[in-house]
Amino acid sequence: MSGKVYLIGAGPGDPGLLTLRGKEILELADVVVYDRLVSPAILGMCNPKAKMVDVGKMPTHHKVKQSEINKLLVQFAGEYPQGVVARLKGGDPFVFGRGGEEALELVDAGVEFEIVPGITSAISVPAYAGIPVSHRGIATSFHIITGHEKSDLSLDFDALAKCPGTLIFLMGIANMDLIAKRLIECGKDPKTPLAFIEKGTTPYQRTVMATLETAGETIVRDNVTAPAITIMGGVVELGKTLAWKKNLPLSGKRLVVTRAAKQASGITARLMALGAEVIETPMIETRSLDIRNWADLANYDLLAFTSTNGVESFFKQLLASGRDIRELAGKKIASVGKITEKKLLEYGIRCDYVPEDHTGEGLGKLLAEKCSVGELNDSRILLLQGNLADDTLMKLLPKATRWVVYETTPVAELPDWKREAIESANAVVFASSSAVENFVKLNARVNSLAFCIGRMTEASAKKAGFETMTSDETTMDSLVKKVAEYYVAGENA
Repeated sequence: MSGKVYLIGAGPGDPGLLTLRGKEILELADVVVYDRLVSPAILGMCNPKAKMVDVGKMPTHHKVKQSEINKLLVQFAGEYPQGVVARLKGGDPFVFGRGGEEALELVDAGVEFEIVPGITSAISVPAYAGIPVSHRGIATSFHIITGHEKSDLSLDFDALAKCPGTLIFLMGIANMDLIAKRLIECGKDPKTPLAFIEKGTTPYQRTVMATLETAGETIVRDNVTAPAITIMGGVVELGKTLAWKKNLPLSGKRLVVTRAAKQASGITARLMALGAEVIETPMIETRSLDIRNWADLANYDLLAFTSTNGVESFFKQLLASGRDIRELAGKKIASVGKITEKKLLEYGIRCDYVPEDHTGEGLGKLLAEKCSVGELNDSRILLLQGNLADDTLMKLLPKATRWVVYETTPVAELPDWKREAIESANAVVFASSSAVENFVKLNARVNSLAFCIGRMTEASAKKAGFETMTSDETTMDSLVKKVAEYYVAGENA
């Protein structure tokens, strides 16, 4: 009754290139055994309760030997009866990924397994550089070769030199000078176009052009480093015309987004569209609280929402109780800001009051003013808030009633893989003071730059020692714009 092992190809790096089947398994996995080249964004798709095991290998240092990895898969299958063990590998498991060795070990141990193919870097990385591995009239075949082995590389250089198709070398940067010289010795044209593509399909992608005879000196001069692939042949010239992946404003930037998981997707998509690598790292978790006094709802004239969490929790409980939005007929609706206003609109509710100052204080002052001039005279106000809300609104609206409709708790710990990813980030994005406070409490280390929404968040970040940049408006669009403007200005300085 051992668990089932899935050998999953994570693709070349871009999380959008992970297969749907791969994502489905990762979301169910009890254990994830992953390699160095798997991007943090893909690791973020794994079941948050999964045991994460890093067996990553560096070019000159094997963190865990392959034989030990094989045994680990068998061991975890035994430890998790009827469980899901995911072996997550860069590229495709069967293209120089040693997936065959792992599968044979599983067969010998009688462990059930499934292969989930991945998009190999041999084809996808050149495509992201605008280089087709085959092209009519130029190359009618392509050949994938490992350049990782030492000594004489155990390659048939005579056959490779005579091959008219495209040659694609994986893991060969350290040996490429030797490979190029041997190919020339065996008769391959020294002027053969060649391209090194570093960190292909990621925001850090870089293409360096050379020829076979200049390969070695180009690697040294331009500091070409792994992970990179080498592609040789006439198709390389097409990359000068077909290169489509542009340097976007945030290309090469790693940003940590600390919004709650269910709220992070919007800003993550915007930042990724501008070229950033995003590490979603929620600092808080929320859960709806039961509202037991629904009958009292009829006693209030105005409902004031102070967050999107409040909106979602209120309507979730409203529908769960067998009621619907008809309960709100005739009531005025107030929102703390544009983001919460937009969330209310998703439920078909338009706001009557939204302050220009998108803070609790701004909302309180606006409603207090409307009460003082008679517009809301004698209106019974209900505040719908979370358990961590301060007393600002109650002080400004002393006759109001407060319902706590959701509970916020801080994330207790960060997995090692995420902590390592955060340490190399360029900046962190905060949308609340509580996110700043918990980030500091978790001792998460990051570049000292923080992008913030709102004055209170900015003040908390400054107190924690961050250099801050704050959005002009309390909206995600404004925050993303501020991030892009900062880095574009830096590039042009």
